Amino acid sequence: MPARRGRVKLAARCRLVTEASAFGMAVFGTILLNAALMGVETYSGLAREYRQVLEAAEHVCLLVFTLEMLLRMGAHADRPKAFFRDPWNLFDLAVVAAAFLPLVRENATLLRLLRLARVLRSARFLPHLRILLIAVGRSLPGTASFLFVGALVLYVYAMVGWLCFAESDPQHYGSVGRAMLTLFLLTTLDGLTDAVRAGLQISRLSILYYASYALLASFVLVNVLIGVVLNSLDEAREIEAEADRGPDPAPSPAKGPGGGPGGPGLPDAEVRERIATARRALDEIEAGLAAGDRLPPRRLEASHPGP
Repeated sequence: MPARRGRVKLAARCRLVTEASAFGMAVFGTILLNAALMGVETYSGLAREYRQVLEAAEHVCLLVFTLEMLLRMGAHADRPKAFFRDPWNLFDLAVVAAAFLPLVRENATLLRLLRLARVLRSARFLPHLRILLIAVGRSLPGTASFLFVGALVLYVYAMVGWLCFAESDPQHYGSVGRAMLTLFLLTTLDGLTDAVRAGLQISRLSILYYASYALLASFVLVNVLIGVVLNSLDEAREIEAEADRGPDPAPSPAKGPGGGPGGPGLPDAEVRERIATARRALDEIEAGLAAGDRLPPRRLEASHPGP
């Protein structure tokens, strides 16, 4: 029990710090500072001149992120499993802890990628960005289906283009691969005018080929993809709203709406006492009825006079 109370006090103190707005702003500012330092390091002249300053600033950022993770873990000291159930906590912990691995610290490329991943942690402090990331993740299954349908349409039109334009325009339709690349670039409608003019010199029916492809690939399929993303965005908003509300406490089935099984606001002992009193009253009524049945008829008539 003393250990339990100690964990509860530690969690309360750490939660008081992590839930403060100043704490979130400080961590968010450190993330922006880390991103700015990475940008400065891309200039070789500045990187050589201020190398020690940049390294010191990087160590400060890592120290701030480490303290942040310790405070967040301390805020879940009374319920450690809740910390690992949050995907953002797992992501932050992996990004911060990886910086202390010898394999990562010795590899400059991995270290830069790790520091770049810290920029994504800004989504934790930006609700709208977090919703967008969740929407992108939930749209991946629908996007995969869209890519399959798009690849099928692209392949069919590429084969038709190879059959019709391979001899006249081998540069763009000499093989199915070239035809697919040409049509993929035409999906954005960039260069469609030149392609239609070149096709009209071969056959007037080529206008049907390009018009149907532009209608199907550039309008129908793209609108389907937009619909998938918008649907995922609505689902992401609902997930965030449920997370903000938190889990609703489920009432115990053995108790009534007010806490006791017999009604609102009644403790169990008082309810049992009332039930026992009602049973005694019923027993007295049954005893009185039984005694009334044993009375002689005259007494019954006397006790129940007629009108």
